[in-house]
Order: sequence, then structure tokens, then C-alpha cells
Amino acid sequence: MSETERQAGLRPEISRNTGFSRNDLRRDGELRTAESLSAALGHPGASLHLTAGEKWLVKTDGPALSAAFSIPEARALGADLDQAILLGFDATDRPVLAAIAPLEEDALDPGLAAMNLRAIAMEARLDPEIEGRLGQAAHLIQWHGKNRFCGTCGQPMRSAAAGYRRECTACDAVVFPRTDPVTIMLVHDGRDRCILGRQPRFPENFWSCLAGFVEPGETLEDAVRRETMEEAGITVGEVAFHASQPWPFPCNLMIGCLALATSETIHFDVDELEACRWFSRDEVRAMLEERHPDGLLVPKPFAIAHHLIKAFAEDGPPAAGCRLKPLDARR
Repeated sequence: MSETERQAGLRPEISRNTGFSRNDLRRDGELRTAESLSAALGHPGASLHLTAGEKWLVKTDGPALSAAFSIPEARALGADLDQAILLGFDATDRPVLAAIAPLEEDALDPGLAAMNLRAIAMEARLDPEIEGRLGQAAHLIQWHGKNRFCGTCGQPMRSAAAGYRRECTACDAVVFPRTDPVTIMLVHDGRDRCILGRQPRFPENFWSCLAGFVEPGETLEDAVRRETMEEAGITVGEVAFHASQPWPFPCNLMIGCLALATSETIHFDVDELEACRWFSRDEVRAMLEERHPDGLLVPKPFAIAHHLIKAFAEDGPPAAGCRLKPLDARR
């Protein structure tokens, strides 16, 4: 929790303990004009985050890793600054931007590396604030790449408002960045057990929470109930929001919930899961502490699933209408 948040009397938020969540840039999305991008690029203190081949460029020759590049450094690396995106302004009013650099990983100069965004978060390679900015940048760059043509007339679209919207070059249609909501839920029996599942793509011995996209015309609570029934064959009653996490793979918001099962027998979807079962609280604690006798594991603290599982293991399911106490900070 930042000093500013403490002084404002805010309670610690579990969401702030997840990966990509520590982004305190002032975005000023409603204040942007046609001149905002050029003004930001002309600022002497501007910095950029650069992506190359779906990875992020990082300086490795200093005392600590750095993902910030000056305007001259970005130009020297061939970054397309005309298509740069203004992420926002830091606490000293310096603009922070993101851009694409057309570099191959095997052609990088000494002192530079291209790093996978998921690995950056899992291994806590960068400051949490920078990690959050990279998550925002990845989300926006992917959104721009998927909206090159107008959905109304089919003509090319252009970036506008310093990357915060796109406009059609023919019919003037405007689109704004979209976020896809995903429910992720720790389903429990109200006593001493919870449900975890395994997808076929998971690493060996790795178990996690059930999850699924929110569908049109659906509340979050009903999405939790539907996805739990579809994936595990379990009915759910009470649903309690717990925390959320920006998830730029590609453009999601993970909405973490604790859900009370009202049935017991699991019939899981074999097309979605390769395994799904009940776990006792003691077994979940052993998995969190990496001492399970069968070597079973759960997600690391960068993932919201970890905090849902940890909440159940340490605090038990919440009483009706009550939130669990905030967990310790990730770092």
C-alpha cells in the first residue's frame, strides 16, 4: 500500500497484491486531444516501453533491470513513434508511452534482452509499478492490432487520442479499448473443502481455480454459477466478490470470487479439464507451502488464483456478506 493511500485512509486491497495491478499513472483519457501524442513525445522527460516480437525490451547492463527508454533511445531502436500510445503521466507529470520496435530477439545489442511478460510477472523481475504499466501497454497494443479495420464500413482505422481510441478513416466511426471480463472462482463447501481443477495445458501437478468468460446479458454471480456447472457439474448458491486482476493475455480482467457449492458430486467437462476434485483445507495449505506429499502445486502470488486459494486456506469461507481480511502484500 502506498503512502498516499495510507494518508487517505484507504484499506489495503487484495487486488493490489496481484500481478499487473500496481499502475498509478494518471491516464487523463477524457482530456486527450489530437495534439496529446506529439506533446508527450516532445516532453524532455518522456519515457517509453518497447515491445518487440511480443516480448518487452529490457536493459540489462545497469545495476538493476530497466524497461524504460528515452525518446532518442527508442528512435535509435527503430520504434514507430507515430503509432506510440500514451499510457499516462507519472507522479512528476512525465509522460509514459509504449511503442513497437521492429527488432528480432537474436539481433539485440549487448545490454538488451527481450523478456516474456508472463515470466516478468511470475519471477517479479521488475518493479511492480513498471510491471503494471507493461500490462496496460500490452493490452492496448494488442487491441490496436486487432482493430485495424472498421467494423461498420471495412475501411482502415487510425489511432486517435494518443492511442486511447481508434477512428475510421472513411465513416468516422469510433471504437474504444475493450476489456473482456473473466470470472475465476474458488468453490467451497462452506466447511473444510474446496474444488480445484487441471487443464491439459497446465504444468505437471499444477492445480488452480475454475474460470470462464462472462457472457452477454449475464451478471457476475450468474457467470460464476454457470461456469461452475459447465466445468464441474456443481451447483452454486452464494457468490462473494474477493479481488480482481488485470490480465493482458490478451485483454482480460479477472474477477475473483468465492462461491458456495450447493451440491457435492463432481461431473467435470473432459473437453475443458483433465481432472477436477475436492481438496481439504489441510491439503490446500500443503500445496501453498510446496510440501504436498504428491508434489501438487497451485499458482504463485502473481496470479489472483493464488489469493483466492490462500484466502480459503488461511481464513476459511466468508460469512454471508463479509469480506475476508486483506492478505499480506506480494512484495
